[in-house]
Amino acid sequence: MPTREQALPGRAERLYSIAPTHVVLGSPIEGPWPDGSEVMYVAMGCFWGTERIFWRQPGVIATAAGYMGGHTPNPTYEEVCTGLTGHAETVRVVYDPQQTSPELLLKQFWENHDPTTANRQGNDVGTGYRSAIYWTTPDQERAAAATREAFQQVLHEHGHGEITTEIRSAQDAGPFYVAEDLHQGYLHKNPMGYCNHGPNGMTCPVGIVRQDELPSQKSVLGQSD
Repeated sequence: MPTREQALPGRAERLYSIAPTHVVLGSPIEGPWPDGSEVMYVAMGCFWGTERIFWRQPGVIATAAGYMGGHTPNPTYEEVCTGLTGHAETVRVVYDPQQTSPELLLKQFWENHDPTTANRQGNDVGTGYRSAIYWTTPDQERAAAATREAFQQVLHEHGHGEITTEIRSAQDAGPFYVAEDLHQGYLHKNPMGYCNHGPNGMTCPVGIVRQDELPSQKSVLGQSD
């Protein structure tokens, strides 16, 4: 990882424009979103497959592929690929907490990539492909820690190693920079395009939500009332 002093200098403004509306969800990619919407950022390798996983989830309002966790302002895809910006390929997930919860979204996160391989997903190697969760609310922070602990136990039971996922606040990780338009909804635009994501064969034990309560009100790991 480059230090701030070693990172590419970047620029004050984005070099490109993007379509305003998500090609699958029909929602504004950069907002505004409905009142009460919450935002979480996840990185799990190539953002093409990551974004498709999350735009398919119930309660998700909008997704966007982008760059986060680095130093270079307004980087390009080519710059991020050099490893000299410090960014991870990241997806912004905007969701309705009345319809889903951080735990349910993070269940998809843990079950669809290998969180034990530092800076690598399959043949994609480099810091830009690291596993990360950047939270924006206390509920998300708690869910990230609890689901990590629960899934680590599952990994150990299956003979796998330690989770390397970077977990920190979005404020600490720094700005999210939306990627170029060709990367937005990529696997919808290119159905036969490259995807390195899918079930890893293990289940993250998120508890069952009580039928009379909303996901954001009651979602307990490993137990139910």
